[in-house]
Amino acid sequence: MRSEITPEDLFECQQCGQCCHGYGGTYISRTDIENIAAYLGISEAVFLCRYCTPSAGGYVLAQKDDGFCVFWDQLCTIHPVKPRMCRAWPFIENLLKNPAGWDVMAEACPGMRTGFDKNDILRCVREKLHERDAMRNRQSESPADGKSS
Repeated sequence: MRSEITPEDLFECQQCGQCCHGYGGTYISRTDIENIAAYLGISEAVFLCRYCTPSAGGYVLAQKDDGFCVFWDQLCTIHPVKPRMCRAWPFIENLLKNPAGWDVMAEACPGMRTGFDKNDILRCVREKLHERDAMRNRQSESPADGKSS
């Protein structure tokens, strides 16, 4: 009997950068803006002006003429502070609404494996999102905030 499918069964990053190319842009959060600007040693206003494009009430990272993210240079040049959307790839929230999107995304990403049941994909996406939320909550707690460990 086969054991339960894990996220690692579904995806293994190949560090090829295909997820850094095309596909509608990388949406960035307020926290992403703060972190990337600080990492680059520039103001948030300068970061937004130089490296972002307004989109649907927010911002996406700009793309170079070749369609790659402005921060892609054979590897991610902002890897330590890359946006949440990038860190989440390919286990993104949109798949909860449309698990068939997995196969579409896999056409561009050689690290994504296909042929899995949509329920396994949904379970793995939920698991990874839950892990990230739990980690974010742990990181936001500190002894100074009065919470015990």
